Amino acid sequence: MNRTDWFPVLLSFRVAALSVVVIVALGLPLARILARRSFPGQDLLEALLTMPLVLPPTVVGFGLLLLVGKTGPVGRLLGMAGISLVFTWWAAVLAAVVVAFPLMYQSAKAAFKSVDVNLENAARTLGVGEVRIFWAVTMPLAWPGLLTGVVLSFARALGEFGATLMVAGNIPGRTQTAPLAIYYAVYAGDNGTATRLVLILTVISFLVIFLVNRWARRRNFL
Repeated sequence: MNRTDWFPVLLSFRVAALSVVVIVALGLPLARILARRSFPGQDLLEALLTMPLVLPPTVVGFGLLLLVGKTGPVGRLLGMAGISLVFTWWAAVLAAVVVAFPLMYQSAKAAFKSVDVNLENAARTLGVGEVRIFWAVTMPLAWPGLLTGVVLSFARALGEFGATLMVAGNIPGRTQTAPLAIYYAVYAGDNGTATRLVLILTVISFLVIFLVNRWARRRNFL
């Protein structure tokens, strides 16, 4: 395979990896807070956070286009700073973050809810600080669910198609991810390229999940 064939695969993994970093950074604090606290409007906030999970990806993509496009509120602010997000691979990262975030959030929230509060309270009675309790007690107990959220988010981001097409487009060598390349190769009758990309994604995705599960089992996480 030449460099052109590999570009969509490498871009897809770059987009998925970066989106997971953003998703974890945003999802863990929100899940931790909402798993333990109740406040007016919480149901509305959670509905907004998980809505991309049930909306068609093209609807999510169109919403993002209205938001970050040149005439959108965020797009205008970025334009004033000389930044154009639409039809760049960073737009693909944004699309992947939005559509995959609910998977991480729901998994993390369930994981934090499963932690026995009595264990955290016992640590508090011993004078342990909140930060240390979080890393020494909460995280080890919640880790299996968090790991599940990371794997699911990565897989969803890797396979993102509709929202990515809307905000990043299908520009070969710039924004064409593997799912887009497969679709357009089939559409053009190039089944050979489509087959190669499908096999590469399938094998690599299987290896990622297999190795993560094996690593987790060796540490008794799963």
